Amino acid sequence: MTIKGLKNHPYIPNSVLEVQEEMLREIGLNSLEELHEEIPENLKLTKNLKLPKPITSEFQLKRHVEGLLNKNIDCREYLNFLGAGCYDHYVPAICDEINSRAEFLTAYGGEPYEDHGRFQALFEFQSLMCELLEMEVVNVPTFDFTQAAATAIRMASRATERFQVIVPKSMDREKFLGIKNYCSPQISFIEVEYNLKNGQIDLKDLESKLSDKVAAVYFENPTFFGVLEEKGREVSDLAHKFGVLSLVYVDPSTLGVLEPPVRYGADIVCGDAQTLGVHMNYGGGQCGFMATMNNPRLINEFPSRIFGVAPTEVEGEYGFGDVAYERTSFALREGGKEYVGTQAAIWGITAAVYLSLMGPKGMKEIGQTILQKSQYAVEEISKISKVKGSRFHGCYFKEFVVDFNETGKTVEEINKALLKRGIFGGRDLSKDYEDLGQCGLYCVTEVTSKEDIDRLVDSLKEILA
Repeated sequence: MTIKGLKNHPYIPNSVLEVQEEMLREIGLNSLEELHEEIPENLKLTKNLKLPKPITSEFQLKRHVEGLLNKNIDCREYLNFLGAGCYDHYVPAICDEINSRAEFLTAYGGEPYEDHGRFQALFEFQSLMCELLEMEVVNVPTFDFTQAAATAIRMASRATERFQVIVPKSMDREKFLGIKNYCSPQISFIEVEYNLKNGQIDLKDLESKLSDKVAAVYFENPTFFGVLEEKGREVSDLAHKFGVLSLVYVDPSTLGVLEPPVRYGADIVCGDAQTLGVHMNYGGGQCGFMATMNNPRLINEFPSRIFGVAPTEVEGEYGFGDVAYERTSFALREGGKEYVGTQAAIWGITAAVYLSLMGPKGMKEIGQTILQKSQYAVEEISKISKVKGSRFHGCYFKEFVVDFNETGKTVEEINKALLKRGIFGGRDLSKDYEDLGQCGLYCVTEVTSKEDIDRLVDSLKEILA
């Protein structure tokens, strides 16, 4: 826009009227308003915003912003039993120490001449993730778990030249809408039912929906409900019969105690590394990854950067740089298969620090601890009258669905009462999963103590009495 009386605005690029007119002529338009003519008039702002007077003092501005931030209540003040994609794991101090180094402040990519160790750090992330997943290729992190899943689906579609994808009806509805939006309009989705008793994929329904038009079957382990998908091999085998790729979304914190997806037939694995040493950051701190075996058909469909190691002219010295750079949008520009911009590389470096610190033994201990605490929480909650600690039969990890249907109270009412007692209750599933009724998705991690769980149980008893 051009402000009256000011042709060249100091903070708005291309605000010079002559530059604007030249750009408009180039694209065949007469005014900037024509760029937005598809937006309905009732959605356009036709009056000035009621903005407060500017704060010109740095001290006053800092005080104002801190006052706003102090209105938030975080998990250091309240007990937290929320999960659903963002998890309260312990973050070792060294993770923050390393990722705050000046060399990593612009952790995304860059070029070799100003690398300062970032390429190697990201290569180490890829290597450690490959070891954890038992796969051979992992990308530099993308924005979050939703984009990682959507990108994996697009990769499968391009590799198979098919445009239908099967997904579980039990997946997070917000995540599903994000994936659907990211993959439209080329890819259509078919939802497969889940078993209301154990929460796992209905294999008969899956088989009835498979065809030679389907690119991939996408499923999650654990599921959104925290249930372990015990028939992952059967799902992958059914998919492969039709030439369909098996895509598995996995929580990496499970892999110290559970088999990695490649062992039950996964062709592409995706997930979020937020559980590996990254703070929750009010829902931020997400770090999506995709992984495959060394299959050129799939590797060439990775849109994001992959770093490799190679010897230099100096004997015994190694350098780190892009692998197959020509397949990325950085090289192809408008011909790119998928646009990839500034990514969450800083969280990939953080995850590498975390994995190198924990090692196989540490990951196993965390997994065992979470399993034990999950079981304890479900057993204790189940002792409350008219409450089922787990809506589904079978095994679960970290998260579980608590059934309040027989209590006469809604999850919303229960969560409001818990909040008054300094507790964040589980996510309310009643709106997105009507067939479950009044159920809440609860979460415990290694930082949840026995005393925390006992306090939750005592509070629920009071509320439901």
